Amino acid sequence: MMEQTTHLLECLKEVYDPELGVNIVDLGLVYEVREEPERVHVWMTLTTPGCPLHDTIVGAVKWVLQENTNKTDIDVQLVWEPQWSPQLMSNEAKEMLGYF
Repeated sequence: MMEQTTHLLECLKEVYDPELGVNIVDLGLVYEVREEPERVHVWMTLTTPGCPLHDTIVGAVKWVLQENTNKTDIDVQLVWEPQWSPQLMSNEAKEMLGYF
């Protein structure tokens, strides 16, 4: 199971937050990814609840997972708890955005 999740997270690194120029995995926006026989579930957040790029980012998540899993049922749940904070970012993302 972990190997599949790692593969899915690697795929999701192709999805970037257009405003920040960092992928959503390194930003810490992806909380959980689970692959089932018929679908892929993603639980994620955005940097702010009113993010104007909501549809763009969710659409990109669905597209990249459809392309890499051959599944058409991609369930993306946006959650606001836990709330996103810069502490969730990878060290690479923090470095890119000048948090060090």
